[in-house]
Amino acid sequence: MSLSSPKQPETPVSVSKSSAQHDATPSPSSLTPLAAQTTPGDKVSTIKQGTTRNETEATDGGREEGDTSETQEQPCDLILQCVADMDACFKAFDKDEDGFLNQSEFSALCRALFRNERGKPYPVETSMLNTIFAIFDTNKDHVIDKEEFRYCWQKWIKQVVRPVTALVIVDVQNDFISGSLALYNCPAGHHGEEVIPPINRMLEENRFDVVVYSLDWHPENHVSFIDNVHMRSLHSSCKLTSEETQVYDTVIFDVNNDGTPMEQKLWPRHCVQNTWGAELHEDLKVAEDAILVYKGTDPDTDSYSVFWDNNKKFHTTLNEELQKRGVTDVFVCGVAYDVCVAATTKHAIEEGYRTILIDDGCRGVSEEDIMITREHITANQGLVVHSSQVKNLATGRDRPPMLAYKLALELSKKTKKK
Repeated sequence: MSLSSPKQPETPVSVSKSSAQHDATPSPSSLTPLAAQTTPGDKVSTIKQGTTRNETEATDGGREEGDTSETQEQPCDLILQCVADMDACFKAFDKDEDGFLNQSEFSALCRALFRNERGKPYPVETSMLNTIFAIFDTNKDHVIDKEEFRYCWQKWIKQVVRPVTALVIVDVQNDFISGSLALYNCPAGHHGEEVIPPINRMLEENRFDVVVYSLDWHPENHVSFIDNVHMRSLHSSCKLTSEETQVYDTVIFDVNNDGTPMEQKLWPRHCVQNTWGAELHEDLKVAEDAILVYKGTDPDTDSYSVFWDNNKKFHTTLNEELQKRGVTDVFVCGVAYDVCVAATTKHAIEEGYRTILIDDGCRGVSEEDIMITREHITANQGLVVHSSQVKNLATGRDRPPMLAYKLALELSKKTKKK
């Protein structure tokens, strides 16, 4: 997968799927490979794509050069081997050779599994180990037999050791960098262009299974624009009149004139379809086989998240595409940290993905709301990391217990639904 400078298609693709789609929303799929939009005559600057997971393992066995913290006989290496040999993994931790893993033996397996890229074990709370054990002890006989372990190995251990990754790059568009809604004019005073170097570096150094770029793609009469506030009826509960509203105010519309309230934050006009402000920034590298998601195309509904609109009535096909590719881990970066990035990470967690927010790959509007975003992610089994940590996480060399715990909880939810 090579990288190129962004090329903006002349005709947008649809963002939403619903039983009652708005007439103004185009009908094709919301996900289009960028390569399909680039003609053979286009000149693009390409750079070498990052090292693949298999190439990394072939060169150093999945370990840092000079790292001697583990030997071939130790549990950490047996965990790495378990992807190819389930029986060897089971036998390695069945210390009393009774054909079962008791809670102590399973806890030892987990402690071997939860290690960083240098083989150092993470501290793990006993309550977390007990919960994970209970999830895979499906018949509740206080041991894990080989059939239960087969499910654990196939659906959990293999995914922890070999995650399938998606990098979701949110709204790195001109208007948010230096245009009508430039972040440096917002309360936090951030500079949106600062997200570009770490994002480009991640694309150069890593081989993600899926790369997604989202774009705000608003019609002229979009509900979020403050200069359009007079176009819609305000709800009776709204404390502001159209004349009193200012940028960043939140109003309550009666969009359908049926008494149903809809909250909306007001922004400067931004990212209008087929304008310079809506284009991806020229310095941002774009993977040729990446997926583009256009959002905010419905005039009457705002869409911060790359998964859903703000009212969660319409969804993009992003989740469907990630599921189709077997994605387990979603890495999120872009702008604005506390708005569209925050909404995307929230929905990624809700959809069951192990979610990692790349802190230095994001810039935002409000420092207070950025802190709230971080707290929400970590409180819901997600991670907030630096871009330098991404490669080891994406290749399964760094295996934090919180991400494994998240996956186990999601498996438990799916089992209960059956």
